[in-house]
Amino acid sequence: MVFRNLLTPSMKPMKYEHFRAATTTSTGAVLPEPRKTPFGFIGLFFSVIPGLMIGAFISQRIANFLEENDLFVPSDDDDDDD
Repeated sequence: MVFRNLLTPSMKPMKYEHFRAATTTSTGAVLPEPRKTPFGFIGLFFSVIPGLMIGAFISQRIANFLEENDLFVPSDDDDDDD
């Protein structure tokens, strides 16, 4: 038994059209390159260093909280480097 026409008219395969509105105009022309904002080393410094400091502060506070409430207390027995 051979099924030749399994797709009914309502189940036709979809056609995919390439559409990239972020890089082309409605007529298909390529948009110009966007303006770049130069941050440089100073911008990198002022974005990374505060993040590291805030993360270190939060982790220190959490470690102190865990140790005060005896939820996690590092013991000297755990040192297997000897």
